[in-house]
Amino acid sequence: TCSIREYQAEDKDAVISLFRNGILEHVYPAFFKTISHPDQIGVTLSISMAGYVLGGSSYFMALLFGGAWAGLIYYCCYEIYEGYRLRRMATDMADIQASFLDNPDNGFWVVKAEVNGKSKVAGLVAVIGQDERDGSYGKVPHLIVSFAYRKKGLGSQLVHKVMEFCKDRGFSRVVLETSSPQTAANALYSKLGFIQTSCHINLSSFKTGSLKSKLICSVSVKQS
Repeated sequence: TCSIREYQAEDKDAVISLFRNGILEHVYPAFFKTISHPDQIGVTLSISMAGYVLGGSSYFMALLFGGAWAGLIYYCCYEIYEGYRLRRMATDMADIQASFLDNPDNGFWVVKAEVNGKSKVAGLVAVIGQDERDGSYGKVPHLIVSFAYRKKGLGSQLVHKVMEFCKDRGFSRVVLETSSPQTAANALYSKLGFIQTSCHINLSSFKTGSLKSKLICSVSVKQS
Protein backbone atom coordinates (compact mmCIF):
# COMPACT_ATOMS: atom_id res chain seq x y z
CA THR A 1 0.00 0.00 0.00
CA CYS A 2 1.09 3.56 -0.70
CA SER A 3 0.13 6.87 0.85
CA ILE A 4 1.10 10.49 0.28
CA ARG A 5 2.06 12.72 3.18
CA GLU A 6 4.06 15.87 3.84
CA TYR A 7 7.84 15.55 4.02
CA GLN A 8 9.33 14.89 7.45
CA ALA A 9 12.93 15.14 8.67
CA GLU A 10 13.16 11.35 8.91
CA ASP A 11 12.69 11.14 5.13
CA LYS A 12 15.83 13.14 4.32
CA ASP A 13 18.29 10.35 3.45
CA ALA A 14 15.74 8.41 1.37
CA VAL A 15 14.61 11.57 -0.43
CA ILE A 16 18.18 12.61 -1.28
CA SER A 17 18.92 9.12 -2.62
CA LEU A 18 15.73 9.05 -4.68
CA PHE A 19 16.45 12.55 -5.97
CA ARG A 20 19.95 11.54 -7.12
CA ASN A 21 18.73 8.39 -8.86
CA GLY A 22 15.81 10.22 -10.45
CA ILE A 23 18.07 12.88 -11.96
CA LEU A 24 20.91 10.66 -13.15
CA GLU A 25 18.62 8.10 -14.78
CA HIS A 26 18.12 10.61 -17.59
CA VAL A 27 21.79 10.47 -18.61
CA TYR A 28 21.47 7.43 -20.87
CA PRO A 29 18.26 8.57 -22.66
CA ALA A 30 19.91 11.95 -23.30
CA PHE A 31 23.05 10.23 -24.59
CA PHE A 32 21.05 7.94 -26.88
CA LYS A 33 19.00 10.85 -28.23
CA THR A 34 22.17 12.80 -28.93
CA ILE A 35 24.26 10.02 -30.47
CA SER A 36 21.37 8.99 -32.74
CA HIS A 37 20.88 12.52 -34.07
CA PRO A 38 21.68 12.61 -37.83
CA ASP A 39 24.34 15.28 -37.33
CA GLN A 40 26.04 13.22 -34.63
CA ILE A 41 25.97 10.07 -36.72
CA GLY A 42 27.82 11.96 -39.46
CA VAL A 43 30.37 13.34 -36.99
CA THR A 44 30.95 9.92 -35.42
CA LEU A 45 31.47 8.28 -38.82
CA SER A 46 33.88 11.05 -39.84
CA ILE A 47 35.92 10.64 -36.65
CA SER A 48 35.97 6.87 -37.10
CA MET A 49 37.18 7.34 -40.68
CA ALA A 50 39.91 9.68 -39.43
CA GLY A 51 41.03 6.99 -37.01
CA TYR A 52 41.03 4.45 -39.82
CA VAL A 53 43.21 6.65 -42.02
CA LEU A 54 45.59 7.85 -39.29
CA GLY A 55 45.96 4.29 -38.03
CA GLY A 56 47.12 3.04 -41.41
CA SER A 57 43.84 1.46 -42.50
CA SER A 58 43.28 0.06 -39.00
CA TYR A 59 39.74 -0.95 -38.11
CA PHE A 60 40.78 -1.01 -34.46
CA MET A 61 41.77 2.68 -34.61
CA ALA A 62 38.49 3.47 -36.35
CA LEU A 63 36.58 1.84 -33.49
CA LEU A 64 38.83 3.49 -30.92
CA PHE A 65 38.30 7.00 -32.31
CA GLY A 66 34.56 6.48 -32.69
CA GLY A 67 34.28 5.01 -29.21
CA ALA A 68 36.26 7.89 -27.72
CA TRP A 69 33.89 10.38 -29.34
CA ALA A 70 30.85 8.50 -28.05
CA GLY A 71 32.42 8.40 -24.60
CA LEU A 72 32.93 12.16 -24.69
CA ILE A 73 29.28 12.71 -25.57
CA TYR A 74 28.20 10.43 -22.70
CA TYR A 75 30.47 12.33 -20.33
CA CYS A 76 28.92 15.64 -21.39
CA CYS A 77 25.41 14.26 -20.85
CA TYR A 78 26.42 13.05 -17.40
CA GLU A 79 27.96 16.41 -16.53
CA ILE A 80 24.78 18.26 -17.50
CA TYR A 81 22.55 16.20 -15.20
CA GLU A 82 25.11 15.85 -12.43
CA GLY A 83 25.72 19.60 -12.55
CA TYR A 84 21.97 20.20 -12.23
CA ARG A 85 21.78 17.79 -9.28
CA LEU A 86 24.65 19.48 -7.47
CA ARG A 87 23.14 22.94 -8.01
CA ARG A 88 19.83 21.83 -6.52
CA MET A 89 21.60 20.13 -3.62
CA ALA A 90 23.32 23.43 -2.87
CA THR A 91 20.07 25.42 -3.03
CA ASP A 92 16.49 24.28 -2.36
CA MET A 93 17.31 20.62 -1.63
CA ALA A 94 19.95 21.61 0.94
CA ASP A 95 17.22 22.41 3.47
CA ILE A 96 13.82 21.08 2.43
CA GLN A 97 12.12 22.35 5.56
CA ALA A 98 13.26 25.95 5.01
CA SER A 99 12.89 25.89 1.22
CA PHE A 100 9.41 24.40 1.08
CA LEU A 101 7.56 23.72 4.32
CA ASP A 102 8.29 27.00 6.11
CA ASN A 103 6.60 28.92 3.29
CA PRO A 104 2.80 28.48 3.15
CA ASP A 105 2.88 28.90 -0.65
CA ASN A 106 5.33 26.02 -1.07
CA GLY A 107 4.96 22.31 -0.45
CA PHE A 108 6.87 19.03 -0.44
CA TRP A 109 5.27 15.58 -0.24
CA VAL A 110 6.53 12.00 -0.33
CA VAL A 111 4.92 8.70 -1.25
CA LYS A 112 5.34 6.15 1.53
CA ALA A 113 5.12 2.49 0.53
CA GLU A 114 4.90 -0.48 2.87
CA VAL A 115 7.48 -3.14 1.95
CA ASN A 116 7.70 -6.23 4.18
CA GLY A 117 6.33 -4.26 7.09
CA LYS A 118 8.77 -1.39 6.59
CA SER A 119 7.99 2.08 5.26
CA LYS A 120 9.91 3.25 2.19
CA VAL A 121 9.95 6.51 0.23
CA ALA A 122 8.71 5.61 -3.26
CA GLY A 123 8.20 9.08 -4.73
CA LEU A 124 8.31 12.79 -4.12
CA VAL A 125 6.92 16.04 -5.45
CA ALA A 126 7.51 19.69 -4.62
CA VAL A 127 5.80 22.94 -5.56
CA ILE A 128 6.86 26.58 -5.21
CA GLY A 129 4.43 29.47 -5.33
CA GLN A 130 5.25 32.13 -7.93
CA ASP A 131 3.79 35.60 -8.47
CA GLU A 132 3.16 37.27 -11.82
CA ARG A 133 1.16 40.27 -12.98
CA ASP A 134 -1.57 38.03 -14.36
CA GLY A 135 -1.81 36.00 -11.14
CA SER A 136 0.09 33.57 -8.97
CA TYR A 137 0.83 29.99 -9.96
CA GLY A 138 2.57 26.88 -8.66
CA LYS A 139 5.85 25.72 -10.15
CA VAL A 140 6.86 22.06 -9.79
CA PRO A 141 10.68 21.80 -9.55
CA HIS A 142 10.78 18.11 -8.56
CA LEU A 143 8.56 15.12 -9.31
CA ILE A 144 10.16 11.68 -9.05
CA VAL A 145 8.76 8.18 -8.65
CA SER A 146 11.04 5.27 -7.82
CA PHE A 147 11.54 2.96 -10.80
CA ALA A 148 10.11 -0.04 -8.92
CA TYR A 149 6.82 1.81 -8.29
CA ARG A 150 6.13 3.22 -11.72
CA LYS A 151 3.04 2.43 -13.77
CA LYS A 152 1.03 2.21 -10.56
CA GLY A 153 -0.58 5.64 -10.82
CA LEU A 154 1.69 7.30 -8.25
CA GLY A 155 2.81 10.01 -10.68
CA SER A 156 -0.80 10.98 -11.34
CA GLN A 157 -1.56 11.02 -7.62
CA LEU A 158 1.38 13.31 -6.92
CA VAL A 159 0.34 15.71 -9.68
CA HIS A 160 -3.24 15.78 -8.35
CA LYS A 161 -1.85 16.49 -4.88
CA VAL A 162 -0.04 19.52 -6.26
CA MET A 163 -3.13 20.68 -8.15
CA GLU A 164 -5.26 20.43 -5.00
CA PHE A 165 -2.67 22.43 -3.08
CA CYS A 166 -2.51 25.10 -5.79
CA LYS A 167 -6.30 25.29 -5.87
CA ASP A 168 -6.41 25.82 -2.11
CA ARG A 169 -3.80 28.58 -2.41
CA GLY A 170 -5.79 30.29 -5.16
CA PHE A 171 -3.16 29.72 -7.85
CA SER A 172 -4.32 29.96 -11.45
CA ARG A 173 -2.18 27.18 -12.93
CA VAL A 174 0.56 24.62 -12.38
CA VAL A 175 3.80 24.88 -14.36
CA LEU A 176 6.58 22.31 -14.64
CA GLU A 177 9.77 21.78 -16.59
CA THR A 178 10.66 18.53 -18.29
CA SER A 179 13.04 17.47 -21.04
CA SER A 180 12.60 15.71 -24.37
CA PRO A 181 14.26 12.41 -23.28
CA GLN A 182 11.61 12.00 -20.54
CA THR A 183 9.10 10.39 -22.88
CA ALA A 184 7.10 8.51 -20.22
CA ALA A 185 6.80 11.58 -18.00
CA ASN A 186 5.82 13.77 -20.94
CA ALA A 187 3.09 11.28 -21.91
CA LEU A 188 1.75 11.39 -18.34
CA TYR A 189 1.72 15.19 -18.24
CA SER A 190 -0.10 15.33 -21.57
CA LYS A 191 -2.68 12.84 -20.28
CA LEU A 192 -3.24 15.01 -17.20
CA GLY A 193 -3.94 18.07 -19.33
CA PHE A 194 -0.56 19.82 -19.36
CA ILE A 195 0.17 21.77 -22.52
CA GLN A 196 3.67 22.59 -23.73
CA THR A 197 4.09 26.35 -23.71
CA SER A 198 7.75 26.73 -24.68
CA CYS A 199 10.90 24.80 -25.57
CA HIS A 200 14.57 25.66 -25.04
CA ILE A 201 17.53 23.80 -26.49
CA ASN A 202 20.55 23.50 -24.18
CA LEU A 203 23.85 22.66 -25.85
CA SER A 204 27.06 21.52 -24.22
CA SER A 205 30.38 23.25 -24.86
CA PHE A 206 30.46 21.67 -28.30
CA LYS A 207 27.70 21.35 -30.89
CA THR A 208 25.78 18.16 -30.19
CA GLY A 209 22.72 18.88 -32.29
CA SER A 210 19.99 18.37 -29.69
CA LEU A 211 21.48 17.26 -26.41
CA LYS A 212 18.58 18.29 -24.22
CA SER A 213 15.36 20.08 -25.05
CA LYS A 214 13.81 21.71 -21.98
CA LEU A 215 10.03 21.83 -22.22
CA ILE A 216 7.83 24.17 -20.17
CA CYS A 217 4.35 22.72 -19.61
CA SER A 218 1.33 24.27 -17.95
CA VAL A 219 -2.17 23.24 -16.84
CA SER A 220 -4.93 25.48 -15.51
CA VAL A 221 -6.28 24.99 -12.00
CA LYS A 222 -10.07 25.21 -11.88
CA GLN A 223 -11.33 27.18 -8.90
CA SER A 224 -14.68 26.11 -7.44
